[in-house]
Amino acid sequence: MRFVKHVTRVETIYCVADRLHSGRTVRVRGPEIAPTVSGWLADLGAHSPLVEDLARAACVGDWATACAVGDQLSVDVFVAAAA
Repeated sequence: MRFVKHVTRVETIYCVADRLHSGRTVRVRGPEIAPTVSGWLADLGAHSPLVEDLARAACVGDWATACAVGDQLSVDVFVAAAA
C-alpha cells in the first residue's frame, strides 16, 4: 500500500493600516505589504527602504521588528487570517 502525502499550502493574509490616514486599511498577502506601504508613502512624496524590512519582518513573524519599523513608517501590520 502506498500513502500519498497531501501538502496544503497555507497563505497568510495581513492587515496593513495607515496611521496617518484614518480608515486606510487593507488586507494583503505578504508580497503585497511592501508595494502597498510604498504606494502610501509615494502619496506623501516620500520613499523609504524600510518598507522591505517591514514586509520581511512581518512575513517571518518577527513582530518586535515589524512593530518598530511600523512605528517609523506610521503603519500597523498584523495577521488577519491564514487561508
